[in-house]
Amino acid sequence: MVIRYFKKEIEELRAWETRAAQLEKAIRGKIARHETVTKNVNILHGERLTLGERMADRMADIAGSWGFISFFALFLAFWIGLNSLQLLFRPWDHYPYILLNLILSCLAAIQAPVIMMSQNRQEAKDRLRSEHDYEVNLKAELEIHELHEKLDHLREKQWEELLGIQEQQLDLLQKQLELLQGMEAEKGKG
Repeated sequence: MVIRYFKKEIEELRAWETRAAQLEKAIRGKIARHETVTKNVNILHGERLTLGERMADRMADIAGSWGFISFFALFLAFWIGLNSLQLLFRPWDHYPYILLNLILSCLAAIQAPVIMMSQNRQEAKDRLRSEHDYEVNLKAELEIHELHEKLDHLREKQWEELLGIQEQQLDLLQKQLELLQGMEAEKGKG
């Protein structure tokens, strides 16, 4: 059992390494073509949602709002108040409000899976955002590496140019020294 677990983990790591290598190759291609990597993950995630998933997300948004809680509190107060007034008319749901409990149970039974589906999609969105962040960070890292290489190349080129200029200056100084020595030798003869 433990061996199968570790084999599965190793396979997942190898698959991730393969995916990372493919991603790095793709990013290097984008750098070479001067393409951007950044994307709006919210739009990208929204384009992938089905109608049912969008409806579930909307339902989770509504069910998790203060407006819904306030409305439902008012609905409960109205239901209990209306069914507690036995003097005016015959209530349809006597205390302990079994019909109300049934309605609340049905609502909870429907809301729980919808909210869980919405949370799963949020997790998928977070995973997509994480992968996108990895791509952006990888591109930035590769571009920084290329900039360092360019700067190192420029620095080496400047050093070569400076050495060339220094050699020219030394040659000029050597010629001037020879001229001065020749002039002093002529003064000494004369």
